[in-house]
Amino acid sequence: MSEEKKVTETQKVKVVPPTKAKSVNPKEASVDPATQQVLAKAQEEGVETIFDRANVMKPCNIGEQGTCCKMCAQGPCRLPLPKKGIEGEDTRKGLCGATPETIAARNFARMVAAGAAAHSDHGRSVAEVFLAAARRETEDYTIKDREKLLEIAKDFDVPTHVVVDGEEVERDIYEIAQDVGEKALAEWGKQEGEIYYAKRAPEARYELWKKLDVIPRGIDREIVEILHRTHMGVDQDYRNLIKQCTRAALADGWAGSMIATDLQDVLFGTPYPVQGQINLGVLKEDHVNIIVHGHEPLLSEMIVVAAQDPEMLEYAKSKGAKGINLAGMCCTANEILVRHGMPIAGNYLMQELAIVTGAVDAMVVDVQCIMENIANVATCYHTKVITTNPRAMMDSGETIHIEFDEHHALEDAKKIVKLAVDNFPNRRSPILIPKEKEMMVAGFSYEAIRYHLGGTFRGSYVPLNDNIINGRIRGIAGVVGCNNARTTHDSAHLIVVKELLKNDVIVLTTGCNAMACGKAGLLTPESAKVYCGAGLEEVCETVGIPPVLHMGACVDNSRILMAATEVVKAGGLGKDISDLPAAGSAPEWMSEKAISIGHYFVASGVYTVFGVGLPVSGAPRFAEYIFKELEQIYGGMWDVEPDPYEHAKKLIAHIDKKRKALGLDKARERKLFDMADRRALDVA
Repeated sequence: MSEEKKVTETQKVKVVPPTKAKSVNPKEASVDPATQQVLAKAQEEGVETIFDRANVMKPCNIGEQGTCCKMCAQGPCRLPLPKKGIEGEDTRKGLCGATPETIAARNFARMVAAGAAAHSDHGRSVAEVFLAAARRETEDYTIKDREKLLEIAKDFDVPTHVVVDGEEVERDIYEIAQDVGEKALAEWGKQEGEIYYAKRAPEARYELWKKLDVIPRGIDREIVEILHRTHMGVDQDYRNLIKQCTRAALADGWAGSMIATDLQDVLFGTPYPVQGQINLGVLKEDHVNIIVHGHEPLLSEMIVVAAQDPEMLEYAKSKGAKGINLAGMCCTANEILVRHGMPIAGNYLMQELAIVTGAVDAMVVDVQCIMENIANVATCYHTKVITTNPRAMMDSGETIHIEFDEHHALEDAKKIVKLAVDNFPNRRSPILIPKEKEMMVAGFSYEAIRYHLGGTFRGSYVPLNDNIINGRIRGIAGVVGCNNARTTHDSAHLIVVKELLKNDVIVLTTGCNAMACGKAGLLTPESAKVYCGAGLEEVCETVGIPPVLHMGACVDNSRILMAATEVVKAGGLGKDISDLPAAGSAPEWMSEKAISIGHYFVASGVYTVFGVGLPVSGAPRFAEYIFKELEQIYGGMWDVEPDPYEHAKKLIAHIDKKRKALGLDKARERKLFDMADRRALDVA
């Protein structure tokens, strides 16, 4: 690509400021003081944000019910529930005769397809860069976690040793990486057989998937088949549609997303606990502030290197800055946090507000969850918005496109950092950086959890299982997901998590929920004394961990699946994920990715509760199927509860139900493992 095409600017679009009548009350919009403060600044300066738009734009009632069909040009066909509900036979039909169940199932399936495509296409990009590194086609990426590469090589049936002169010797690490990369990348285009990682699941779960014929053949195949089946006049059985949803969602959770996580760990290092800071207070008025935003860490890893380059730091000083401050937004933030301890400026709903502070010199975006309006907001300030991925360009505001290429990634990163430094002297708006920022501990990969529970040589999940069995820990909850402007920012996340903690439920978290917890001070070991029941508090104090374990970005929900699998393997809590006293939650979800994630957790045997709502209420039989009947098939099922207190009660009730089924509802001796107990563990 020529330099002229590689760096382009789009036409400026005028920002329409909100009227005072339309502006939302900042204290009603968010529970986060920093968000409230900068939102008030935006309103004073006449800058419209998502909070203001949500205040005046109401959701489509029929869309909320899931019964608006746009699959052909004869529609849209809209089948709202009668105001008094269904009395007698449900006679609603689209022009082609499609029932509410068919329409809602098709819409649901397409959300799964889009969500699986987003996370899995992220994984494809990682696999391509991984393969380039394995072939030594780039000098900017290397193999950083050799041990993890050797581990995942087994999953892909890649030999790690060869026999030379009668002796077994280890193969060259880059040869192993090349074989792994080729097999990993082939998972997208495979047309038959099974994805490799399906056998990572507990044996009972794998056998169930096999019996139900839902093991994915290849990632792209399952997503394409959903789009075919939901075309006008194809699949018209909601049960059959959900079966294909299951294949596509499992292809996301147990292939695309899991491969992305594993290959990123090999390239950039498997996360282990690291300290960091979070909230808008991490910005520095006297530094060049660069925010990396999106979901793929491929370029942001190089920006970390470029921002620490002595030559770049000297250049920043020549422009009047004391240094370069790199912070993250959304899941790119989580990626650089868990590996480098880099600060996080905020979660999804805060991206416009970061620019409103007036202190951000460049916002560098890749893919997913990037609001088009950040480009318009940036025209009110000096901030440069830089797009870097050909999949995600903008036709709003003033944006610059610097396309990322793994073959000269560091060169691209330095170009971006230099552009931000050059923009530092152009600040023109009054700068407002809130004081709010919290310390946190993040980076709990499932490998790190094993280490913390048992040490370097005797890492094991047995201490966790034993403390669940003896009742000191009631159970496990995976609380994840987005922010949603239809709710009070971060409120539902924090209520659900705090209710779980005080009831001795340990929380595993990723994505925007992790950031909400970080801003509220829940990601430190000290928080256990404040928020936890006596049993969980004692475990956290003894082991030295927070009660909420930050496991990474939303693509890293696969780490939660692997942690659940490790718990099953450790023994004493059943033979499958569906036996565990565990549940999943997304209190403020908004993305199609969340639907794919939710469904692969359900299909993996996890009771999964979503807040806000789910677009199925207009199809009562379909809703009954996913809310009740799926549990009989997969051992996991969907549920919806917008009220965060009731939401938490449902999670706890399910955990108690599973404890009772395991015979753990009776009082047990509460034994907390000391170091002698850990040394005695059988680690075979």
